[in-house]
Amino acid sequence: MKSQHRVWGLLLTAFAGAGVMLAVRPGAGDDAPAAPAKKAEVKDADPALSRTRKTVRMLDDIYKGAIVLITDKYVRDENDLPAGSAFKALFAAVKKKGWHEVRLVDATNDPIAPGNAPREGFEKAGIQQLLAGKDYYEQVETQPGKRVLHAVTAIPVVMKKCILCHPHYADAKPGQAIGALSYTIDIE
Repeated sequence: MKSQHRVWGLLLTAFAGAGVMLAVRPGAGDDAPAAPAKKAEVKDADPALSRTRKTVRMLDDIYKGAIVLITDKYVRDENDLPAGSAFKALFAAVKKKGWHEVRLVDATNDPIAPGNAPREGFEKAGIQQLLAGKDYYEQVETQPGKRVLHAVTAIPVVMKKCILCHPHYADAKPGQAIGALSYTIDIE
C-alpha cells in the first residue's frame, strides 16, 4: 500500500511539473515548425479528427514531460521505481475510467516486459514507421457506431538516466526511439 501511495504521489508531482513546463514553454516538445495559420475561408475537412489529433499531441506532451520529470527528479539508481512502471499504472486507470487507451510499446524487438511488445497490425506498422525516422504515425478506424484514432509517438532516449532502467539500451544514441506511446482515442 505504501508503494502505491508513492506511485500516485510521484504522478501528481510529475503532472504538476509537466503543467508548469507546458505553461512556461508553450509548444515544448514540438520538433516540427508551427504550421502556418489557415485562412479564415478554408474549412477543416474533418474538425472532429483535427480535435482528436490535437488531444493526442497534448496528452503526449503531458505524459512524456511527466515521465522525464519523474526520471530526472526521483530516479537515482536501478532500485528506484521506474517512471514507466508508474505510468503503466496511470494508463490502466485512465483506460478503466473510459477516457482513452494509451500504452508503452517497445521499439527494439527486445521488450522489458512481454506486454510491451507491439500488437499485430497497427502498432507493428507504427513501430516500423518510427524506426524509419518518423516520430508520429496514425490510422483512423471505423468501429461499430464510432470512429477511433490510433496513433503512435516515438519515445526517444533523452538522458543518461534512461539507461538506469533500460541497461540493454546502453548503446542507444540520444534521440533514438527505443519505444513508443500507442494511443486509441474515440473521434468525437
